[in-house]
Amino acid sequence: MNRDTLKGQWKQLKGRAKETWGQLTDDELMRIEGSAERLSGLVQERYGLTRDEAERQIDRFLDAADEPPRRH
Repeated sequence: MNRDTLKGQWKQLKGRAKETWGQLTDDELMRIEGSAERLSGLVQERYGLTRDEAERQIDRFLDAADEPPRRH
């Protein structure tokens, strides 16, 4: 998934984002509105990461969103 499609699928991905970055609140996730840039800034701020590391985490998150759900 690329950063442009994040916005269109944000409602479905908010739960995964909450699992990935548990320190983010539901209100913060709603305000992000699918903006990868806003998500990156918030992850950077909340977790004390560099911009590059936050961007890498966002990229991994987007890559994982493309994978089919695992069956148990």
